[in-house]
Amino acid sequence: MFNGLIKFPVRHGSILLRAYHYDVKSVESQHESIVIVDLGSQTAMLIARRVRELNVYCELVPPNATWSRVKELNPRGVILSGGPASVHDDGAPIAPDWALDGRMPVLGICYGMQTMANQLGGRVESGREREFGAAHIYPRDESPLLDDLPRPMPVWMSHGDRVDRMPNGFRTLAGTDSIPIAAMGDDQQRFGIQFHPEVVHTPHGLHLLSNFVYEICTCTGDWDAAHFITETVEEIREQVGDNHVVCGLSGGVDSSVAAALVHRAVGDQLTCIYVDNGLMRLGETEQVVDTFERNMQMNLRVARSGDRFLEELARVDDPETKRKRIGETFISVFEETAIEITRDDHGADFLVQGTTYPDVVESAGSGHGSATAMIKSHHNVGGLPDDLRFELIEPLRHLFKDEVREVGRELGLPEEIVGRQPYPGPGLAIRIIGPVTHEKVRVLQLADAVVMDEIRDAGLYDQLWQSFAILTDTRTVGVQGDARTYGWVCAIRAVTADDAMTADWARLPYDVLGTIANRIVNEIPEINRVVYDITSKPPGTIEWE
Repeated sequence: MFNGLIKFPVRHGSILLRAYHYDVKSVESQHESIVIVDLGSQTAMLIARRVRELNVYCELVPPNATWSRVKELNPRGVILSGGPASVHDDGAPIAPDWALDGRMPVLGICYGMQTMANQLGGRVESGREREFGAAHIYPRDESPLLDDLPRPMPVWMSHGDRVDRMPNGFRTLAGTDSIPIAAMGDDQQRFGIQFHPEVVHTPHGLHLLSNFVYEICTCTGDWDAAHFITETVEEIREQVGDNHVVCGLSGGVDSSVAAALVHRAVGDQLTCIYVDNGLMRLGETEQVVDTFERNMQMNLRVARSGDRFLEELARVDDPETKRKRIGETFISVFEETAIEITRDDHGADFLVQGTTYPDVVESAGSGHGSATAMIKSHHNVGGLPDDLRFELIEPLRHLFKDEVREVGRELGLPEEIVGRQPYPGPGLAIRIIGPVTHEKVRVLQLADAVVMDEIRDAGLYDQLWQSFAILTDTRTVGVQGDARTYGWVCAIRAVTADDAMTADWARLPYDVLGTIANRIVNEIPEINRVVYDITSKPPGTIEWE
């Protein structure tokens, strides 16, 4: 199976090198699939999500993927993603031969269409007239790809080059006001479209992808949470046998679902380790213990290490240094606890991680030498020592976040776990600007609890990707009663997003913001001012640090 196996990226200087690696075993080979050749598009993962929404399994593969490997995925069709290159560039990525030789249907999107045309003998022209944004395509010929779609159909364009002459045997399926060939196809079920069906700005894009997946590739839609659980449980039992397993449990969605899945497979052979770093939300540790130890009857070790983490963070105000020290301390605490478990249980051979498909792909890449500048260390804590000698179990590594949630619900996890908003691995440390102290953690926990209470009471929690409080390092003068105050400024952050690659600030109702602000300044004397962050991502990030 083709996956970017680097959970914790390899760095070269300040550049995050991205490359695909081969996974020897394909656990989904019994499922039909759509293979997506990643030619460098920022939306390649979004294409995969859309196909998964249609209950069809898919995977991203690099352009140098061999057919001997790809056929293990039981492919019914292939999609060529877009990409930033021009076919006229030296070293521009090209589609593999097996994608274009007619052995299965293929859909080229944007650059994927252009390289298809170029490789099959057509001609691609450098754009005299670039096209970015909304457009309408007008069908020129009948095709199952465009069945039951509006005429004209609104689409989203983002391209410079365009197909100027189609390869022999192709015909024009649609055009726009600016480009004559916006969609093309031939009798070997090879199709190209110049627009992006995967983005929300193409309102009927999912319908078009459904036409390709079901009508053209004749998929049946055999990918769902129930089948995934049954198959994965069997695979884990076969892999683990009678051995012991440890799992790093954070209380977040991914690690919780991974733990529940492995527990269903091997029961008491699993011991979960929860590292309480003292930087969790108010009541977080108690909720984890209640859910997993009392209700789900799991073996749980809680490593209460808050003082140790705060000692490491003393007088540290650089965000990246905070993350690294938290990561290093986590590894030490986890290792010590795992060694205790190994000694007590006469050996633990496997380690469960809640790695998801975005983790895999974001730490991989387009497969043709692309690189991306590092913005910040990954939120998830990384890199366990080699001398622990565990064999990894990553049962969620092929799932997107929404699929993970669905599996969690199918496993019977409570909604407060399954529907939980993402929470950063470093915890409240990166929501405290400047050095972290016991006092600041206590104050932020109280402020954050107010935000969570009011967001839930207003029925907004499930509509937001994330919502939280930040304790800034700014103090301001205020007045309460007849007394002068000099307290911290608390910022509120709430965003909407589909996948956190981009995010928009949430337009929270004024009365909700007013209630949050009033409660914070009245209930927490150390804070005397509340502000609301209205920065989108980009240019900002969701977290402040």
